[in-house]
Amino acid sequence: MRVISGTLKGRRFNPPDGFNARPTTDFAKENIFNVLNNIVDYEELDVLDLFSGTGSITYEFASRGAKSVTSVELNFKHQKFISQTIRQFGIEGVAKSYRSDAFRFLKEVRRKFDLIFADAPYDLEGVDTIPNIVLERELLTEDGILIVEHSEENRFEGHPNLWQVRSYGKVNFSMFKYKVDDDAES
Repeated sequence: MRVISGTLKGRRFNPPDGFNARPTTDFAKENIFNVLNNIVDYEELDVLDLFSGTGSITYEFASRGAKSVTSVELNFKHQKFISQTIRQFGIEGVAKSYRSDAFRFLKEVRRKFDLIFADAPYDLEGVDTIPNIVLERELLTEDGILIVEHSEENRFEGHPNLWQVRSYGKVNFSMFKYKVDDDAES
């Protein structure tokens, strides 16, 4: 696996054997970041990466100059790998990794984020509750964005805060905001 853009572009990271994570494909990752390139100023972002897995999304945001990236991963082996990779890439000043259940983290965190990226296992119970938890707890800044990566089986159409949906092969990204523009692309 590799970082696709920014100061770490081309840097590779290879999880050890037996790593049980489904990382976002390079194709989907590149496309969702192309969308974000036109929406956000990375240098102004405080990012929360939930269900971090390999840390791929954390590294991408840090590589693009995010102000801070908080990585949350429950699996001990995965979180240890993310912490080691953060040190190897020299991004400790920007990225921090925490071992925690993402749902518990969302219920206990006391700060706001400009962008929250949630890439839960597709079959994980409760994935559909993430937008409501984030929005009800007011974990986004005023213009913040929540991105939920999900399978075709999960659908968020009809959610009042759904802003955009992007699909790249079998990977889907539903994007949520507090204020949904009438002219949003879907």
